[in-house]
Amino acid sequence: MDNSSGVGVLDKAATVLSALEAGPATLAQLVGATGLARPTAHRLAVALEHHRLVTRDMQGRFVLGPRLAELASAAGEDRLLAAAGPVLGALRDHTNESAQLFRRQGDQRICVAAAERPMGLRDTIPVGSSLSMHAGSGAQVLLAWEEPDRLHRGLQGARFNATALSAVRRRGWAQSVGEREPGVASVSAPVRGPSGRVVAAVSISGPIERLSRQPGRLHAATVVAGANKLTEVLRRAHQAAHG
Repeated sequence: MDNSSGVGVLDKAATVLSALEAGPATLAQLVGATGLARPTAHRLAVALEHHRLVTRDMQGRFVLGPRLAELASAAGEDRLLAAAGPVLGALRDHTNESAQLFRRQGDQRICVAAAERPMGLRDTIPVGSSLSMHAGSGAQVLLAWEEPDRLHRGLQGARFNATALSAVRRRGWAQSVGEREPGVASVSAPVRGPSGRVVAAVSISGPIERLSRQPGRLHAATVVAGANKLTEVLRRAHQAAHG
């Protein structure tokens, strides 16, 4: 076998996955493509299915499984976090406000990166903080482009409504004033993965006295530019990975 790692079973499993890269395959097709014995090909395909690296289509053929997409997404996430530091730092320096990157996790949004103001009011959001998906401009951005049924479910109990999210989609950014926390305003914009799906929200937040009751007027263009930089990082990384 070419490119042998010395770990036979792993090499054979990799051969099965490589064969499925060309598309769905019956067991007979898998045997033909890999050169493995029929019982071996079957045993490996079923074991990979157990780990969701392989699944079956409607005809019962073996196809690449959802776990591969999840792992690829996690790899993209690492690139996103590596790129986020400089972008959030520039955003903080330009706006003189704290900057954050949020990702959705179920009915919460998690702050996965942040750049804090060195002084002044400590209305900061530490990395790892879990905030509600029911309030704040970051929550609006992470929900606004969801599928209609998920969007509808997400609006239940939210401090914003469907009309507000429609405005977010039209403008390409969100703002909130005292929505999540009294006295705090924020502006957020979407980061998109290579498929165009919203994968994160870039935000700045600070006291209403500084950000005003129309924080988007002051900072939307800057926040959108920062989010677009991260979208571009993910797009380039995807292109590099796919030649």
